[in-house]
Amino acid sequence: MAVSASVALMACACGPEKTKGDADEKPSRSSASTRTQEPSATPSPTPSASTRTEKPSSTPAGNQPAPKTKERAIQRYEQYLHALGHEDIRTVCEVAGPGAKKAEEKGFGPCTSTYVMVFQMISPAQKKALRTATVDPQRVTVRTLDKIEMPLESVRSSASFTESDLGSYTLEYLKNDYYITDGK
Repeated sequence: MAVSASVALMACACGPEKTKGDADEKPSRSSASTRTQEPSATPSPTPSASTRTEKPSSTPAGNQPAPKTKERAIQRYEQYLHALGHEDIRTVCEVAGPGAKKAEEKGFGPCTSTYVMVFQMISPAQKKALRTATVDPQRVTVRTLDKIEMPLESVRSSASFTESDLGSYTLEYLKNDYYITDGK
């Protein structure tokens, strides 16, 4: 039981950070798709690699606040789950920043060192499953649009998780987006 409590706190032990490498982790819309393109004499057989590997920004475009919606909270939580699967410490720490400060105040180290231990506790099969995990919107609890709970049962993946493996999380709308503020 103590292990699950410490894992839950460690899972929140990170602060906001981003990397340039994050853009290579997940797919997103290419800015080229919004431009009008003239037909080429030579057809392109496949999209460029950058089109297929970019991930959506974890922050709203152009300093605009993210929408305060259940859907955005789910998107942020899925971003966190995928980052766990990829061992993307910077994205994990960015999404879970406010929870990290709470955990650090309780004696846990900074996010970057704490999550190294968390990554080691997740099996390879679970990591692979987290990379494509989704959230069932019907199992998400909306307390208010400022505070949304993501129970463990909301996570849909090809691997099983328990409260001691992954746990349940609360996301709060702070600083114009959703962040993990608490974990069980």
